[in-house]
Amino acid sequence: MSDLDARINEHFAGFVVRKDLVKAVKGNAIVPTYVLEYLLGQYCATDDEASIATGIETVKEILRKHYVHRSEAGLIQSTIKEKGRYKVIDQISVSLNEKTDSYEATFDNLGIKKVAVDSGTIKAHPKLLVTGVWCIADVQYEYSEDARTSPWILETIKPIQIAKVDYEGYREARSNFGTDDWIDLLMQSIGFNPEAFGRRAKLLQLMRLIPFVERNYNIIELGPKGTGKSHIYSEFSPHGQLISGGEVTIPKLFVNNSNGRIGLVGYWDVVAFDEFAGREKTANKALVDIMKNYMANKTFSRGVNPMGAEASFAFVGNTDHNVPFMLKNSDLFEALPPQFHDSAFIDRLHAYLPGWEIDVIRGEMFTKGYGFIVDYLAEILRHLRQEDFSHRPDQHFKISEKISTRDRDAIYKTMSGLLKLIFPNGGETAEDVEELLRLAMESRKRVKDQLARIDSTYPEVDFHYLGTDGTKRRVTTVEEEEYPQFYHLKPALDPKEQEQSETSAGAGEPASAGNEETSTSGPASEAGRPIKAEAKPVLEEGHHVFTEDRKGISYERLFGPYIEGASKIIVTDPYVRYFYQIRNMMEFVEMVIRRKSPEDQVSVHLVTGPDDGNVGKQRELLDSIVDACVGSGVEFTWAFDGTGTAHARDIVTDTGWKIVLDRGLDIFQAPIKKDGFSLSDRLQEHRIIKGFYVTYVRAEQG
Repeated sequence: MSDLDARINEHFAGFVVRKDLVKAVKGNAIVPTYVLEYLLGQYCATDDEASIATGIETVKEILRKHYVHRSEAGLIQSTIKEKGRYKVIDQISVSLNEKTDSYEATFDNLGIKKVAVDSGTIKAHPKLLVTGVWCIADVQYEYSEDARTSPWILETIKPIQIAKVDYEGYREARSNFGTDDWIDLLMQSIGFNPEAFGRRAKLLQLMRLIPFVERNYNIIELGPKGTGKSHIYSEFSPHGQLISGGEVTIPKLFVNNSNGRIGLVGYWDVVAFDEFAGREKTANKALVDIMKNYMANKTFSRGVNPMGAEASFAFVGNTDHNVPFMLKNSDLFEALPPQFHDSAFIDRLHAYLPGWEIDVIRGEMFTKGYGFIVDYLAEILRHLRQEDFSHRPDQHFKISEKISTRDRDAIYKTMSGLLKLIFPNGGETAEDVEELLRLAMESRKRVKDQLARIDSTYPEVDFHYLGTDGTKRRVTTVEEEEYPQFYHLKPALDPKEQEQSETSAGAGEPASAGNEETSTSGPASEAGRPIKAEAKPVLEEGHHVFTEDRKGISYERLFGPYIEGASKIIVTDPYVRYFYQIRNMMEFVEMVIRRKSPEDQVSVHLVTGPDDGNVGKQRELLDSIVDACVGSGVEFTWAFDGTGTAHARDIVTDTGWKIVLDRGLDIFQAPIKKDGFSLSDRLQEHRIIKGFYVTYVRAEQG
């Protein structure tokens, strides 16, 4: 057990579970994670291995005996008949039979209908009237000769959700964890191994939870398939409902005018629309209009009487094209159905989560550590909906007054949600707030910038904030940094004007410059363009910051122009130790070989530190680079730092350039081992980077 897992069990005893146990008990039971963890929480909320083993067997037995498989429905019906009553785990919904003036339940898997339900049960659990709810229920069988009377009777029912939680205890326990550890605990709680994610990737995953802590919060996530976009909304919480984007109607979502019954928004904290994208899909215009009104005003009309609700909306869908294609040819909302590709609808979205930044989910990403029982965390998050943290950042920063009220409200709601998740007890520093504020502003800026492309009546907005020192700090989106020549295109331009715009911005080649608050020039502003032999880039001093979790970065782009013509290159990096780090060194050497003229001889010397745990292997791998370079025109040598105190990370050439790197060559996130092939193994531009900076300075030659 890791130190974090030990502290999790110490401070949240009884409310956490080892996350890999879900797979151990699930078998072929098609039930949400929160149902399984509810049961595991009853029997396995401990760190004692013997108790866990016993608890797993108990949960397996409960599922074996009481979970209803559709294929075994007839057998369970027979068991209920023979025994007179039987306990089942099933998804249950209830409807009012107006002819008999009685409530009748339908058991989804068991396949029985018209099960008598008393009014008291409905008053206690009104959600049963709206949609299916997972429950543990006692069902009786009493045959009657009256054909109008169903033999099935619902005796007791208990929705699967945890009992009342101690919110103040949760807040108090939070103070025992640092910010990084708390984020990792939340990541483990949603089932992911924190070590497989960078900082920004973790925050993007946690953004998916904001609809659960913020009332009337509207978020959209569009991206490639397989990134787990809908998992949170289908598996995580009993207070969220995932529906297919094509299956929703006004009566189901808002209100049924024939009987006055309120729809999903009245009973659920989060309504998520799965498979929302698809340009071939159509939507009812009346539905779109009422959704827009609800998203803006938190109300909807039933006749002349307005009704209010607190449900947040989450829209998730797959994109058809990559980001540069969308930016060049349309916009980042291009995948939406035509009725939703509407500026008024899009403007009501508080945040656009960039799904293309989230990696495809693989088995190696799942955690074996401890996390909150999801139902426990769901209840905590539901409690947090009552609070408002939106103005807590004001003590550290001031958002630009030029930003509209709607933009400001969106930023504040996203900030409030992030603060509730990460700092429910307060105590955040100015640095913490700034990190979250930039993410919140970026998420809204992504919406607003696309609106300016879609509808020319929307002005472009300078998204920035002021520190306590009055310094203006601009916010950009990652794709704006990566593809500036496409990002600011206006699709409505005349084709000739657009062609001229592309030419002036870089002839249509993908460009990127990191977070360029202080960046002015150098290869960082060349954004990964293919190196052309005839191109002679102007080399200038400059400082460039690259944000975490983006792609499109390579040694060729960062260092190529600056090592051009050098005959001696010294790389100082004390952490070229692990295999992937030494592979980075080899790839740097390969880049030098590609760039030099065949007749030139170049020496590359590495100064690094020893890997105390496995120095023999380190030597072997570094020597293999020496051997590989024989006959290539590049002589590679290496040495351990003699003083053992070097912490510098830089590259110095005999042509007068010094390149300072805060991470050395280790700018890419460590690869996850797996069989087969991937582009990230072969091409640096397809790897996800860590956050880092590069500074180019002129050094004395010699």
